[in-house]
Amino acid sequence: MVGRGHAIVTGLVLLCACGDDVTVIDARGDAGSPMPDGSPGTDGGMALHPEPYVPGPAHSPLTPYVVESLRAVRARGAHDDAVFAKVGDSITVSNQFLHCFDGSTVELDGRPLQPVLDHFAAGDAAGSSPFGRESLAAVVGWHAGRALEGSPTPLDQEVGALDPSFALVMFGSNDIGIVAFEDYANNLLDIADRLLDEGIVPIFSTFPPRGDDATVNAEVPFWNLAVRAVAEARQVPLVDLHGALVDLPAFGLGPDDLHPSSFASGACVLTSEALGDGYNVRNLLTAEALARVHSIFVDGGAAPDAPGAPLIGAGTHDDPWVIDRLPFTHSASTLFSEERRLSLYSGCASDANESGPELVYRLELDAPATLRLNVFDRGETDIDLHVLSALEERACVARAHREIEVSLAAGTHWVVLDTFVGARELAGEYLLTIGAR
Repeated sequence: MVGRGHAIVTGLVLLCACGDDVTVIDARGDAGSPMPDGSPGTDGGMALHPEPYVPGPAHSPLTPYVVESLRAVRARGAHDDAVFAKVGDSITVSNQFLHCFDGSTVELDGRPLQPVLDHFAAGDAAGSSPFGRESLAAVVGWHAGRALEGSPTPLDQEVGALDPSFALVMFGSNDIGIVAFEDYANNLLDIADRLLDEGIVPIFSTFPPRGDDATVNAEVPFWNLAVRAVAEARQVPLVDLHGALVDLPAFGLGPDDLHPSSFASGACVLTSEALGDGYNVRNLLTAEALARVHSIFVDGGAAPDAPGAPLIGAGTHDDPWVIDRLPFTHSASTLFSEERRLSLYSGCASDANESGPELVYRLELDAPATLRLNVFDRGETDIDLHVLSALEERACVARAHREIEVSLAAGTHWVVLDTFVGARELAGEYLLTIGAR
């Protein structure tokens, strides 16, 4: 059972490829063709599966599934393996972020990061190294949508100028006060897809706490769930900067309580004392993330991380997906569902036509909890949220198009993502996030 703030419950199993076909999903989230046991879709007798991005680690796992998905991405285009792009706001623009790896004071404190730093320092990012590059896609005051505006967009211009193999992406500190939550998530998803389409591997980062406004800061973990959901949906690397800063004094932020602080001797000093400052932490995590992708995609190494447990279930009424942790993120598409048992959620006094395909989750709470659920979809897709006490329409407890905040008792609950029907069924991809207050 999942308790408030608990990360793991019992009953997790690994999916075994025991003669049955296994559907493989690529990094774009599209259904691939079935792969029989023993094909490249299996690894050591275990079926490869999309990796759940469980909160806790500073870096999302690079499992065989993730690595093979990203190899397929990179096959879409040959790019400069010694160049990465920077995409973000003022926290990325700052000369405290990465610039010091370009020849200033660097103290790695025994970490084996120098080879990867040398590799990228030698890269040609339109006349400078990628560490020192002033990016066209990173500007003070930007929210994520600004990188996608115009024709060509700033993101397209930066990609065209650098021909990078990787892209460091972090937005959020400005978005949270400027744009709607769903627009933020959708902009991040558009950035991810734009880069993946070009054969570029994005490395996403959660954004720092907001020490300047306690009310806004209470929202930051939920917005960072959207970052996690996007990275998980596309199976691309994620760096949890927020998780690394949240327990530091003053969140590792500077005097404005918004931008990270830097250690007096330099932001690339990575000693234990220096890692009380936010930029030093971000520089360390970024160098580690670059080292991880470099070791695989440049040096040709193997996936460094063993697969975790796949999400249990199939999303059906008879075999629902199990929400095995809180917070929880997941992506799926109702296009591939044959479930149509629920249409009119009378328990919520709704007359909305939800007769399109649905997907089902089961949640076991071992204590009362107040949860916030968000669903993100794009374009004409219209997927609605429903919380039920039983899998029947009259048992609806709460429903919404975008967001539900609901207090639930201990016990079994159901979350149904259902397709709205207007002139036609508006089925498609969605991202789901669930966090506890």
